[in-house]
Amino acid sequence: MAKGYWITTYKSISDMRKVEAYAKLAGPAIEAQGGVYLARSVATMAYEAGLKERTVLTVFPSVDAAIAAHDSNGYGAALAALGDGAVREIRIVEGSA
Repeated sequence: MAKGYWITTYKSISDMRKVEAYAKLAGPAIEAQGGVYLARSVATMAYEAGLKERTVLTVFPSVDAAIAAHDSNGYGAALAALGDGAVREIRIVEGSA
């Protein structure tokens, strides 16, 4: 079964306290579905239309596990804590291997 990759890019952060509150709740919800963070930082370099903003790459045992993490009650609470603290984009993609 191919792994699932959850890629989050932050377009802008307007309230770091809300982002920190989100992170405290999101981590356990993501890890409960087998998610492991591979990268969590501000982009070192950005090309083309990329932004040098915070980027998070998380691997899951499968795409279904990544979707289940996103749709879980625990992650919903994290999103509520984030509120309008950031503008982000999330993509879940299936690994090719």
